[in-house]
Amino acid sequence: MSAPRRLVLIDGNSYLYRAFHALPPLTTSKGQPTGAIFGFLNMLRQIQRVHSPDLIAVVMDAPGPTFRDELYAHYKANREAMPDDLQVQIPPLMEMVRALGITLLRESGVEADDVIGTLARRAHAAGIETLIASSDKDMSQLVNDRIRVFDGISGRMLDAAGVLDKFGVPPERIIDWLTLVGDTSDNIPGVPGIGEKTAAKLIAQYQTVENLLAHTGELSGRVKETLEKNREAALLSKRLATLICDAPCPVAPDDLVLQPRDDEQ
Repeated sequence: MSAPRRLVLIDGNSYLYRAFHALPPLTTSKGQPTGAIFGFLNMLRQIQRVHSPDLIAVVMDAPGPTFRDELYAHYKANREAMPDDLQVQIPPLMEMVRALGITLLRESGVEADDVIGTLARRAHAAGIETLIASSDKDMSQLVNDRIRVFDGISGRMLDAAGVLDKFGVPPERIIDWLTLVGDTSDNIPGVPGIGEKTAAKLIAQYQTVENLLAHTGELSGRVKETLEKNREAALLSKRLATLICDAPCPVAPDDLVLQPRDDEQ
């Protein structure tokens, strides 16, 4: 029996910022910033070399608001504007990715994470193994028997057992865990005063945030008080933390075959 095909989905925004902050401000002889480009392409080549994917795509956020901005005006409002030295590197980087024969996807109205989730679920249904290259916590909600997450910062490969070990909850409960603890990187509020260990304990007992909120009468003290006071914030946080795995996406996993390089480009 032949081995299942492997799809690698690269979280382009995660890789872009990592490359930008990891390297000194490299430039061309004319002063054009190149550090993020250089670092990104090196990480991209390493992923290809180590994991030898049959199918591959880089997924990045499209310009403009998404449905999460409509749900919550403060979504990602804590983030600083993208530095100019990074912004100017994005167009040539996208040209280079395409010239390498790799599909680059950007879908308006949703985030790159939603597109990754959509393609990963489609691949799972088609019997394709998927590796998601990202350091974002919310990607762990996608992990199952055919989907893993590779965190390039720690070098850690997360399967279902790895997610449970890292967060204290299995992949199918990551959304509820994130709902309680929040996510400072995306400005998802969560429930004030509930930390990671308490969240894991509560989710282990009640499974879902909805069930937890329906049984706050069984709790006591500060946890009971903060859950009842922040009920609406919790339900909003869950909507923000949940990846949309049926997002608009013009390609199927089978379309993501590596194409011949355009060496001239």
